[in-house]
Amino acid sequence: MQGNILLIEDDKDLCKLLSDNLRLEGYQVRTCHDGISGLQDFHNNDCHLVILDIMIPQKNGYEVLSDIRKESNIPVLLLTAKDSEADKVSGLRLGADDYLTKPFGLSEFLARVLALLRRYTVFNAPPADAFVITGNLRIDTAGREVYKDSERIELTAKEFDLLLFLSQNKGQVFTKRQIYHAVWNDEYAFDDNNIMVHIRRLRKKIEDNPDTPKYIVTVWGVGYKFGGER
Repeated sequence: MQGNILLIEDDKDLCKLLSDNLRLEGYQVRTCHDGISGLQDFHNNDCHLVILDIMIPQKNGYEVLSDIRKESNIPVLLLTAKDSEADKVSGLRLGADDYLTKPFGLSEFLARVLALLRRYTVFNAPPADAFVITGNLRIDTAGREVYKDSERIELTAKEFDLLLFLSQNKGQVFTKRQIYHAVWNDEYAFDDNNIMVHIRRLRKKIEDNPDTPKYIVTVWGVGYKFGGER
């Protein structure tokens, strides 16, 4: 799942708390503390989600949101200490996708972030190719079949889902939590063994040497990515 996040928040302690926890979830996070620098960052860098405090200096969150909506449909999560219905309506009418009133819990915050990123990924995903071909693997996305050279490889449904997810996001590193959300479509319960067992079985079936894999690659301390060549 795409996870480049721009966080615009003038409370530096809160900004650090939120950015640290987002990075622990595997997201890449850039931070700004005022509206002007936030817009400059938005224009100069790619991102998949903007988390925007309304009460920021130089340009307030409403003004920043309005400028973003002139050129992008990227999801925006508004943060504010204001709790009136009028404030919420104003933000939503300007194009905000979701709204959190301070104080809020970290669990709810992370769940809102995940939901917005997942929705954006689904609505903006390019049309899926009929086949994913890399190295000596050919993945038939419609027929749910995998071939190594000319030999068909028997995979379980979950093994196929795992391989397809990683191969369609070639080169992107995913944490175990992100993989679990995407492939199992469930909350991650720190069950490392479930994911590791599926990856170990998948490697035995598709890798020339499972001990030195070239397709399902471990990124130590982070998670996994799909390697190989086109």
